[in-house]
Amino acid sequence: MSNKSKTLFTKAKKLMPGGVNSPVRAFGAVGGTPRFVKRAKGTYLWDADGKRYFDFCGSWGPMILGHAYPKVVRAIQKQAAQGTSYGTSTENEIVLAELIQEAFPSMEKLRLVSSGTEAVMSAIRLARGFTKRSKILKCSGCYHGHGDSLLVKAGSGGATFGIPNSAGVPDELAQLTLTVPYNDLKALEQMLEKEGKEIAVFILEPVPANIGVLLPKHGYLEEVRQLTQKHGVLLLFDEVITGFRLAFGGAQASFNIKPDLTTLGKIIGGGLPIGVFGGRAEIMAHLAPDGAVYQAGTLSGNPLATAAGIATLRELKHPHFYQKLHQKSMSFFGELDTWIKKRGAPIQLNRIGSLFTIFFTESAVFDEASAKTANTQSYSQFFHHLLEADIYFAPSQFEANFVSQAMTAEQLRKIAAVILKILTRLLV
Repeated sequence: MSNKSKTLFTKAKKLMPGGVNSPVRAFGAVGGTPRFVKRAKGTYLWDADGKRYFDFCGSWGPMILGHAYPKVVRAIQKQAAQGTSYGTSTENEIVLAELIQEAFPSMEKLRLVSSGTEAVMSAIRLARGFTKRSKILKCSGCYHGHGDSLLVKAGSGGATFGIPNSAGVPDELAQLTLTVPYNDLKALEQMLEKEGKEIAVFILEPVPANIGVLLPKHGYLEEVRQLTQKHGVLLLFDEVITGFRLAFGGAQASFNIKPDLTTLGKIIGGGLPIGVFGGRAEIMAHLAPDGAVYQAGTLSGNPLATAAGIATLRELKHPHFYQKLHQKSMSFFGELDTWIKKRGAPIQLNRIGSLFTIFFTESAVFDEASAKTANTQSYSQFFHHLLEADIYFAPSQFEANFVSQAMTAEQLRKIAAVILKILTRLLV
């Protein structure tokens, strides 16, 4: 146990609700004292006591290159020396936008913002303004940031703490948010038949990662695209997690689906606070100053974040980057999966690309209901055994973990062996 982390957490609780600035950091789902991190490099985190951890959380996804990647660090340092914020337009915003559009051609026009939550909130307002419809549709258990309309049957921290609807969200607003189970085409079709003329947008994580990683059933995303088009409902892909993770063009490139709108998050800033939303030009034309849908951000396109983002995306463009990342990820997952199947262990390893979640349940996990069959107490025990072994996973059963390109195949083989020893001990 980190003594300095314990001291810092005690002090933080006097200053901040729960001692944290984001709920899931508080270790409420797994118990114990959260680690206060002092620095990070490559595949590792160091806590306030100097203890080193092999990091699978990766700042919740964006550290695909590893921590303190030299080219990203240099880009930030160079920009910082020239100023950290101007409140004006910069050339870097254009360069980053071109890189994003190259990867996501469905984003014919786009706007930079300061977070994934802000991107989603803005995209939904735009969808409502474009369609002149009030209701939105989402999948139960999927998390799309902390905007009021989206904290209805949300995942991530909401799933962790069992809060289906946040206090502070007016009933009148919540009634405008409709939900269907993920991977359930029949429920979606029935909802669209009943409410389609009032629904502006169906917001969907094509591969949910905030209820743990869920995989779309064969043909699900293709049918979603057809059904939304049939009913004149915009399809918004929330790729805050999957964007630049599954492929250079995200899940929409992997599954060859073209949404009307897309949101991306902090991976486009190398882990610095940033987000973006974009889509069809005719929709984006409704956004101020060209149109009547207002959206603004004083620090949108912050020069530090855009500099880091340009450096990051240029690295991700390199030939075979994703092939190499996914190859070592699959080898790692294969070692775990072989053991699970050989033992007949009550564990599900959901994985795609370099994302994965280990669910402690006998049942296949493909939606919120099946995810909720997972034994969170077993995950908590697993998590703390990992910490003792200097391995840092997401502190919640209902989150994704990530392999980074900084991780070597040899490191992952050794880590897999440690994980399997821990699982063996837990299942005795």
